[in-house]
Amino acid sequence: MPTALITGASKGIGRTTARVFAHAGWDLLLLARSESNLHSLTKELSDSKNKVFYQCVDLSDATQIEQGIKDLLSNGLSPSVLINNAGVAWTGELLSMPLDRWQWLMQINLTSVFQICAAVVPSMRENGGLVINVSSHAARNQFPEWGAYCVSKAALESFTKCLALEERQNQIRACTLTLGSVNSDLWDADCVHSDFDRKAMLSVDDVAFNLLHLAQQPVSQIINDITLMPSAGAF
Repeated sequence: MPTALITGASKGIGRTTARVFAHAGWDLLLLARSESNLHSLTKELSDSKNKVFYQCVDLSDATQIEQGIKDLLSNGLSPSVLINNAGVAWTGELLSMPLDRWQWLMQINLTSVFQICAAVVPSMRENGGLVINVSSHAARNQFPEWGAYCVSKAALESFTKCLALEERQNQIRACTLTLGSVNSDLWDADCVHSDFDRKAMLSVDDVAFNLLHLAQQPVSQIINDITLMPSAGAF
């Protein structure tokens, strides 16, 4: 049975993706901050057909990640797919952004992905694997007051391409799911201010099924990127 490791699994895109993968017959390794949310999701998804384990890790704290991944992998499951989904945003003028907020956003959106890949990918090399990094159309476009987010996603896109190139010899594939606006918990954060019509955005279910589509590709091929946008266009 295949195994997927999903970050940001306690809510939003990550939680829905965990449900979709579990229903498709995958074992799961879940990573997020919220103990209560992860516990309830694990209880919901665990049955006699599939295994689900979780580990609480705050990705904004770089010192927690290596040990957190080790503890998660100690459950005996070896992921064939790694989905780096966790992410945050901050809205405001770029040069007035406090340095600690800049560092917090870059740690979660970019550096933690590097750390997780460094901890997980070596264990995937023997049998091959796939890394899916959840990106944004902000990687390729610029939006006022979303500067740090745009920078982080542009860097993530480049990181993914570099990872794919270096790891190809090790049977590791890497790709991105590039998203337009998604009706997710991101918009509820205190550090994000907008008045967009969330009903016109992509749903978390749309995203989850596209992640499953990427994960189910045969090892002989790779979809380098899926770009998924609301039919209403960019927000």
